[in-house]
Amino acid sequence: MEKKDRGSFKGSIGFVLAAAGSAVGLGNIWRFPYLAARDGGGLFLVIYLILALTFGFTLLTSEVAIGRNTRQSPLTAYKKLSSKWSWIGVFSCIIPFIIVPYYCVIGGWVFKYFVTFAIGRGSEASNDEFFGKFITGECEPVVYMVLFLLCCILVILKGVSGGIEKTSKIMMPILLILVIFVAGYSLTISHTNEDGVTVTGLEGLKVYLIPSIEGMTLKDFFTVVTDALGQLFFSLSIAMGILIAYGSYVPDEANLVKSINQIEFFDTFVAFLAGVMIIPSVFAFSGSEGLQKSGPSLIFVSLPKIFEQMGLFGSIIGAVFFAMVLFAAFTSAISLFEAVVSSLIDKFGISRIKATVIETVLSLVIAVIVCLGYNVFYFEVTLPNGSVAQILDILDYVTNYILMPVVAFATCILIGWVLKPSFVTREVTKNGEKFGRAKLYSVMVRFIAPAFILILFLLSAGIIKL
Repeated sequence: MEKKDRGSFKGSIGFVLAAAGSAVGLGNIWRFPYLAARDGGGLFLVIYLILALTFGFTLLTSEVAIGRNTRQSPLTAYKKLSSKWSWIGVFSCIIPFIIVPYYCVIGGWVFKYFVTFAIGRGSEASNDEFFGKFITGECEPVVYMVLFLLCCILVILKGVSGGIEKTSKIMMPILLILVIFVAGYSLTISHTNEDGVTVTGLEGLKVYLIPSIEGMTLKDFFTVVTDALGQLFFSLSIAMGILIAYGSYVPDEANLVKSINQIEFFDTFVAFLAGVMIIPSVFAFSGSEGLQKSGPSLIFVSLPKIFEQMGLFGSIIGAVFFAMVLFAAFTSAISLFEAVVSSLIDKFGISRIKATVIETVLSLVIAVIVCLGYNVFYFEVTLPNGSVAQILDILDYVTNYILMPVVAFATCILIGWVLKPSFVTREVTKNGEKFGRAKLYSVMVRFIAPAFILILFLLSAGIIKL
């Protein structure tokens, strides 16, 4: 069957911004600050940075190199490398396929909050019942999910350079400006609590930056390391097939070493700023207890209450904040969508339009089920890690805590022991670039990274406990 034109990025900047846009998602915004606050502030930041420059760099480099070398999507790339390891590609395609529907549901939630604040009704979002009443509705969550999904489709249909690259070049600079603005404003906040004590955002910044190791045991330290390691999967879009898909669109003449370094920097910088955005303001208004919340409860419950206490200006800040979160969710959703669409194109030789329609229909059906999982299809189960979950949580657990570690571990074994690290080294230096971390990469991909991933998998699956 004749292969359709896959498209490609016109330059390295487009690739870097698209990959960074994928990495800068909801995981950075609502998970990174919570973990940093819980795990000793500056200590978590230092460990995260070290892991990003070693572990994260290793998997990031591996996946981008696989993509550019094979010129294939995640579903077919691994088979081209080795037919015996083609199953990794199947898993790499299943992961974004599962994530897209529930990510669009959450994107719909963000869309709803952005609209609420943009039309000046942010005070309604600060009510305790607002979030619960919204997600348990049978119609409104579906409508906002569909709107979010349609926005993604419009970009995907325009192709790689005309859609993904062009959108990234517009949205990522705006996103960065919004992040810096909200982070800067967060540092200026002050609030007088019920005891008459005035707490400032700068005090919250100290909680974020200054390492706290008082009373920390070896077990606590190990928890910080595993938390930081787990966050890297969210932060860098590792083991989701995205980096392979985007890597396959990178021109041969592009400097991969430089591009990978830029992606690392951009993602780590935004993840750090996410903490600056959230921790100082939450600490000023809610103290240490407010920092113990993560995920939807932090974004959709705690922060709207803080914006409400800021008065009229709080509505403006709330609108800007949710615009930023919406941009971040959108760029990540596009990359997840593209990983599946590119796989369908490469596997079956169909057009981008047909592949997009297939993925849209399937995602829409699953996303509606996820939306109704809070009302019509509501049920609760206890996952192996002890958390109580319903449909969205189950899908998130299966992808993030089971499939992604399996894909990452298998990729390390394939590159480190079957193809050998020289395979990646040759790819990233094909234009004469210097690969300064080549020796580090070899050690990481063969020994350290797979060991870390195995430990993380055993912990997240509930097989072993700290």
